[in-house]
Amino acid sequence: MTEMARLEALLPVDEVRGIAPLLRKSASILAALLCLTPWVTPPIALAIGVVLALTMENPFGKEGRMISKLLLQGCVVLLGFGMDLGTVLRAGVGGLMFAAGTIFTTLSLGWALGRLLKIAPRTSMLISAGTAICGGSAIAAVGSVIGGVDAEMTVALGTVFILNAVALYLFPVLGHALHLSQTQFGTWAGVAIHDVSSVVGAAARYGLPALQVATAVKLSRALWIVPVSLGAAVAFGSANKPTGAARGRVQVPWFIGLFLMASVLRSFSPAVARAAPALTHLATIGLTLTLFLIGTSLSRAMLRSVGWRPMAQGVLLWLFISTMSLLIILHIG
Repeated sequence: MTEMARLEALLPVDEVRGIAPLLRKSASILAALLCLTPWVTPPIALAIGVVLALTMENPFGKEGRMISKLLLQGCVVLLGFGMDLGTVLRAGVGGLMFAAGTIFTTLSLGWALGRLLKIAPRTSMLISAGTAICGGSAIAAVGSVIGGVDAEMTVALGTVFILNAVALYLFPVLGHALHLSQTQFGTWAGVAIHDVSSVVGAAARYGLPALQVATAVKLSRALWIVPVSLGAAVAFGSANKPTGAARGRVQVPWFIGLFLMASVLRSFSPAVARAAPALTHLATIGLTLTLFLIGTSLSRAMLRSVGWRPMAQGVLLWLFISTMSLLIILHIG
């Protein structure tokens, strides 16, 4: 018998209904506070959030999504204070052609798989963009310009969420098994893991150098949101948008500019350089809380909406970009 069933047996239904929201809010707040302690790592925080989401209704759904987005962007900026500008530029500029090639190839393969698996074109595009660039951020940006309806966005987000969570746990294990260097792992994580949050979470477990490289690589890929969104808008066109679909402007990831400014200050200001370790530590704590909030955004409805066809497309694309990028990274040393 569940705790709620016990309460229903002891108390009147109306009283239980009044207590239940308070219990859910209390549990969520206590779990969030726990994620701020040194005992909770990013993977554990994500797991706690998912368990809460699937066992009780999230009482802070809309607020949690907004806070997690802002918190993630703020933590990325704080990470910039701990990164030398040379490291950022080498990782970003050096991987420019690599990013272009992997993004174009992943989007092309996604289009082909979508047709083969008979997935709705917009859903297929959203899954492909989320895999190729940066998960939920890319899905939201592309969806806003191609007229993605709620059902299509939910399927794409659910598919990417599941694979993103798996990558957070799996990649550090594979990296150690393959004896990847800090730079190799950071590059691989930045290319092959979907969301910035899980990229940072996985790389932080691997080591500080890996974290720095992974963050720079992922943010350089996030800039591709703009051209890919514009290209998708042209490809789909307003005539193909369904009635009631979301319409909006391309969402530019402005926080990346703040990240670069933080790196510049770190490189040229001795005072900022001395404060860098504390700021980086604060960022890692914030990212742990961010992963908890992202975990709580999952819902049973989202899981039910992900059919085998979209999931098959997501898995195949993820395996392709993970394997191809790893082989290239190992080849170039």
